[in-house]
Amino acid sequence: MNTLSSQWGAKEKSAWLATQTIKRAYREQVINQIHALDKQFTIKQYGALSYDANRYPLYVVTSPHWHKDKPILLITGGVHGYETSGVHGALSFLKQKTLDYSQEFNIIVAPCISPWGYETINRWNPFAVDPNRSFYPVDNKQGINHEAEESRLFMQYLAGIEQPILMHIDLHETTNTDNTVFRPALAARDGKPQKTWNIPDGFYLVGDSNNPQDAFQKAIIDRVQQVTHIAPADNENKLIGEPLSQWGVINYPTQALGLCSGVTNAKYTSTTEVYPDSPNVTDALCVKAQVAAITAGIDYLIEHEVK
Repeated sequence: MNTLSSQWGAKEKSAWLATQTIKRAYREQVINQIHALDKQFTIKQYGALSYDANRYPLYVVTSPHWHKDKPILLITGGVHGYETSGVHGALSFLKQKTLDYSQEFNIIVAPCISPWGYETINRWNPFAVDPNRSFYPVDNKQGINHEAEESRLFMQYLAGIEQPILMHIDLHETTNTDNTVFRPALAARDGKPQKTWNIPDGFYLVGDSNNPQDAFQKAIIDRVQQVTHIAPADNENKLIGEPLSQWGVINYPTQALGLCSGVTNAKYTSTTEVYPDSPNVTDALCVKAQVAAITAGIDYLIEHEVK
């Protein structure tokens, strides 16, 4: 199935789906943790995935003391469900740090946007679609089809928020399976070769090439390197094939690519990339790095934006 010939049709996608299995439990590992916070936060179900609505309800958690005059901060995890520390980093931020910032900010946390991907340890959804290439604005004029229901439902939720969002940090990982599993599958699905590159050993960020906010990204890198190592550039001064913008940072045109971090028009955006396969980290350290990235971004706003 991973040989290059032509693009996958319904038969090939169905065959791929048949090979996917449940490996961990979204309800026990994520939903139960969310509901355990109901005395401290507001929990809202913003939808459910239609292919198994009972198994895959979707939640956001918002901070107390919500006020229309406070800036809104958005934290998202699990857009790629297999990227574990993104989900548990968002949950840990809720449990450990959110209340510390709730007087100054309205905070929205979506811990797991792609729960089927979380359970099957998958980048795609069941229809072989990447949710993190489907976050085109709801009011886009390009006629782009929102293929991923996971993305569409979250965008519908965001469309109901009347206040502007000041910061959005989207929590991700770069894993060895990106080269060994995902890119070969992508090549087979699309019927064309895909480039591979050395997986960076360490943490890095992806900013927006149209709004890089270099000082903001640097503040995050400076904080995270106190927790874990920052990925060095390769011999071409690149990370995952992209030129280095600064130490530990590359930039993508996030909105043009339909990435989650570009969906809000926030002034400050960043995508974290943790490397969980490094021999120098643990699962707990990866989660700690995600939380450090979020808090560094917020502390930067307190210094530069909050009057």
